[in-house]
Amino acid sequence: MVPFSVLDLAPIAQGTDAGAALRSTLELARHAEKLGFHRFWLAEHHNMPGIASAATAVVIAHVAGGTSKIRVGAGGIMLPNHAPLVIAEQFGTLDALFPGRIDLGLGRAPGTDMRTARALRRNLAGDVDNFPDDVAELLGYFRPAAPGQAVQAVPGAGADIEVWLLGSSLYGAQLAGMLGLPYAFASHFAPAALMRAIDVYRHHFRPSERLERPHLMVAANVIAADTDAEARLLLSSLQQMFVSLRTGRPGLLPPPIEGYDARLAPHERAILDEVLSCSFIGAPDTVHAGLQGFLARTGADELIITSQIFDPVARLRSYEIAADIRDRLHHAAR
Repeated sequence: MVPFSVLDLAPIAQGTDAGAALRSTLELARHAEKLGFHRFWLAEHHNMPGIASAATAVVIAHVAGGTSKIRVGAGGIMLPNHAPLVIAEQFGTLDALFPGRIDLGLGRAPGTDMRTARALRRNLAGDVDNFPDDVAELLGYFRPAAPGQAVQAVPGAGADIEVWLLGSSLYGAQLAGMLGLPYAFASHFAPAALMRAIDVYRHHFRPSERLERPHLMVAANVIAADTDAEARLLLSSLQQMFVSLRTGRPGLLPPPIEGYDARLAPHERAILDEVLSCSFIGAPDTVHAGLQGFLARTGADELIITSQIFDPVARLRSYEIAADIRDRLHHAAR
């Protein structure tokens, strides 16, 4: 029975601000906890007007402090932007505050443009080529401190944190397998290499002190509503956001537009066909059939869903429908 989790980008909708987005994120996390979702993850992005989770560890603390049992974590922290010791201390602190509930997903991309990456790091000396060494260093800080260890993460040493590798390519899949870590694939925005990455991860997996066998999470966009037509209308906010982002004009999450599909230029339609191929849109039965096939095709151990919906009430409703679909799938699996 596959657990369902939530990936939230703390979207800033047009007409609102970051404060409203973060309050809505906490409301969603509480809702997800009541509905029995397994994890609630937030993602590190920078210089994105429509995303409020740039200070990801701070937002995780906000969410974990407002919930009681759901696992909360990063999906993910873009490790090349940070010194491994800093992340060990941040997540060690989160574990000290919320023991046994903190996840740390690690990504290799900067989560922004290169100009902003330079502003974050002051220089690009810690680039993506150092990622495997940075991951190993970070994992070392989470082990219990050895006698005489010169540099320790305090808090952090001995912390009970689930560490994941994230990816949208074969590189992350291979590294996750070789390190014996759970792997989450970003099929909600970069689905092209999904099936090849799954094969690479499972083929290269080696048991580790953290994990005995491969453990795969896949991501999907889910926009569910009471009718197919309503869901397609809600989808237009996500469609507009992706077109703006991929054409160099990132902005706030826009309200839905009737008939948006009909307005798309051919190159815009091609963008959406590429990025949204792992998306499940519609009424409950429509989404149920889509997710059932997706999980069967991937053989995933977990599913994480994201729902970029302009109206907060409609967003909560979408996750209610997703939880009902999860329960139907679990019942059928018994």
